[in-house]
Amino acid sequence: MKVAIFFGSASDTDTMKKASSVLKEFGVKYKAFILSAHRSAELLRQTITQIENEGFEVIIAGAGLAAHLPGVIASMTVLPVVGVPLECLSIDAKGRTSNGLAGVDALYSIVQMPKQIPVATVGINNAANAAYLAVEILAIKYSELKEKLISFRKKLAEEAKSNGGLGVEL
Repeated sequence: MKVAIFFGSASDTDTMKKASSVLKEFGVKYKAFILSAHRSAELLRQTITQIENEGFEVIIAGAGLAAHLPGVIASMTVLPVVGVPLECLSIDAKGRTSNGLAGVDALYSIVQMPKQIPVATVGINNAANAAYLAVEILAIKYSELKEKLISFRKKLAEEAKSNGGLGVEL
């Protein structure tokens, strides 16, 4: 059970760590790579081949702005790819911080993949959900992981019930 995590910039590390936290929680091995679809395309291709040879089974790929990384990876492999659209902060010439389109540009880029090369897509900055989806994909094959996932879901339901999920007075 191995998942590869890709993202294009070191500035995305904090967001993508949320995926690794979930994978650790379920005992899924992972490796993370900071590679750009544009700046290091050949190294990306080599790394995809390497992870396939090492038995990785799912890829999580985070990207912002034009967000090509998940789609480019999907074009290089038949492994399932889960895309995480990332909100990118930039600093303009006057030193002002801007979030551009708040990750909506990345969301549209990843979710609108052409036919035959799909990328599963989660919400903006939701690397944790990407990891939960990767766990679900792996649970099809690994019964011990499926049991952990079932237990996790039961715990969620119990917490909701104990937190007033049956109705509250306002």
